[in-house]
Amino acid sequence: MIPLRDTAPSGHYPIINTFIIAINVLAFIIQSAWPGDPEHFFYLYGLVPARYSDPVTAAYYPFIMQIFSFFSFMFIHGGIWHMLSNMWFLYIFGDNVEDRLGHIRYLAFYILCGLGSALFHLIFNIDSNLPTIGASGAVAGVMGAYFVLYPKAKILTLIPILFIPYFTEISAFFFLGLWLLLQFFNAAAEIGNHHAGGIAWWAHIGGFIFGILFLKIFNVLPETGMTRKVMPATERKKTYRFQVIRPTGSVDNPNLYGKIMVTAHEAFIGTVKLINIPWGFYQRPFRVTVPSNSHDGTILRLNGLGKQMSDGSVGDLMLTVIIRG
Repeated sequence: MIPLRDTAPSGHYPIINTFIIAINVLAFIIQSAWPGDPEHFFYLYGLVPARYSDPVTAAYYPFIMQIFSFFSFMFIHGGIWHMLSNMWFLYIFGDNVEDRLGHIRYLAFYILCGLGSALFHLIFNIDSNLPTIGASGAVAGVMGAYFVLYPKAKILTLIPILFIPYFTEISAFFFLGLWLLLQFFNAAAEIGNHHAGGIAWWAHIGGFIFGILFLKIFNVLPETGMTRKVMPATERKKTYRFQVIRPTGSVDNPNLYGKIMVTAHEAFIGTVKLINIPWGFYQRPFRVTVPSNSHDGTILRLNGLGKQMSDGSVGDLMLTVIIRG
């Protein structure tokens, strides 16, 4: 399953999430330009459990490198697709978690999730001599937080079936719950297998669990003054141009009812949105104009987009303007 986008809007620009993605890309460029043996690079900057459990191995590395590896491992990757897949998941889920935690706390949260995933991996692979690399553990922590914060959000997902792309919307609770379950299955399958592929399944699981734990902790900690100063400056002036509308209505009423979300700025100056109305196996996109000086609760009538009744009459789609915040 490949997530394409989520339906939970974020109210602020994800400056920290974007910064983390940029750092990972930069680290991959530096890694690719490494003149020496790539394996040596991974052993030097990756997380190798035996470096901490075997005194003979540990003696080859200075103390500062032993500490630094706990941070550097989460910014290097085994290849371009490894890096892109991690960054894509971070792009999909990270902006919403940053929106809820605030920029400064999100940065601390991300690093702590990466460290938690490293600790979890060490516990279950303490004698391993294979280097663990990649942002997967930290990203899993972000996914764990999203799992708690937005369980009812929908994830537009690509499911390739016999080379045929199938698109469907899956609840975040199901998508992320299934992802976590697969990590447990894969981790259990590799127990006692000394020839496993080297994927850090326990780091994924640990990151997810620590993401939920750290979210609970951060939710009870007071916000810093810096967070309160930065958040208003990064507030989005517009909602997403593309929105999915799931209209409802009664059996005997030809009209359907839905909601369209805008910011106060858009309500004041007016805006145009592209809405999508799922209709069985069909997708029905329409352009909707929100007039200037709209207010919270303004009703927009889209003629002829309601239900078709048995007598041949067709109702309208009534969209209620919701001003975010």
